[in-house]
Amino acid sequence: MKFKNVAATGAVFVAAALALSACSSSTSSTGSSTAASTATSTSAAVTSTLDSTLKGTITAGGSSAQANAENAWSTAYTAQVAGVTINYDKSQGSGGGVTNWLAGSYDFAGSDSPLKAAQQTSSQAICGTGGGLNFPVYLDGVALIYNLPGVSTLNLSNATIAQIFNLKITTWNDPAIAADNPGVTLPTTAITTVTRSDGSGTTQNFTNFLSAVDPTDWPYPAANTWPVAGTSAQKGGSGVVQAVGAGVGTIGYADHSAIGNATAATINKVAFSQDAATAAFTAGATTVPTTTGDLSQKFDYSKLTGATIYPIPLISYQIVCSTFKDATQASLTKSYVGYVASTIGQQIAAKNAGSAPIPDSMLTQIQASLANVK
Repeated sequence: MKFKNVAATGAVFVAAALALSACSSSTSSTGSSTAASTATSTSAAVTSTLDSTLKGTITAGGSSAQANAENAWSTAYTAQVAGVTINYDKSQGSGGGVTNWLAGSYDFAGSDSPLKAAQQTSSQAICGTGGGLNFPVYLDGVALIYNLPGVSTLNLSNATIAQIFNLKITTWNDPAIAADNPGVTLPTTAITTVTRSDGSGTTQNFTNFLSAVDPTDWPYPAANTWPVAGTSAQKGGSGVVQAVGAGVGTIGYADHSAIGNATAATINKVAFSQDAATAAFTAGATTVPTTTGDLSQKFDYSKLTGATIYPIPLISYQIVCSTFKDATQASLTKSYVGYVASTIGQQIAAKNAGSAPIPDSMLTQIQASLANVK
């Protein structure tokens, strides 16, 4: 199944989002980021107030999955708060983003998985006893992309996926793949499995899925580093996408917003869509806080079944301190994250990155938690 490259048309959507945001903002020094006139907005839309007099620089980085959304968010935000510069480094990946944030180099980290217990403890050194807060601001899905000439549609079941990525299925005409694709002529081509070489939240989400749905064929704990030797390991989601596209018989995983024009398989006959990702969040996500105000999410994959629910959703976070050491950076970061976690912020990401809007009920919780950040 083909996905269009949403990033290629991003400039058009950002322009539309800016116009929408401008229409919904006050002409005074503070403006609402609500877009009440759009088709997806309601009277209960979640708002954030922007102070156009803010000045300074926000330094952040991490998740490459968020990259397209961060570009759109920062463009729309700085159009209204011109004195603020936002630098987001996607080259670090989620692992590098969290590492740099824990070192005090970033105002927030972008990560496709929340802080682990040890990281939460470490965060107290920069954030005080309250530690870090994980805010789910980006909702997408892990796409399985492949390059197999002559095969334009491909479906994979849970067990088949686990066996392919555990290198137990090694050719494309394997009986398990054939059983998932009746009537499709599959070649004898060898399978080249492409994975991430760096610490990755996308890997974490994918292995969360594998370990939950098929522990027999995937006997490894979920982790943000790839556990199986012998794959073609590439840095970053873009590295995976490039390697899959450059090869023959290749298959890899990446955040769907990063796959461009690559061909993606359906999973249990379900293709990625914004509605299917939102349905997954609604059906299977539960808040599992590690500290007061934290909004870490955990999926129950047994609930992510059916024709309208995407089986491998991906939640990405902006991770901030509960207490900042610098009051100016606290004000800047709270303003920006609040904009991202508003109805208009989520619409901007949906239009530019192809992500699914975080439900307003969760955005309301983020705004409440963010209000208590000092």
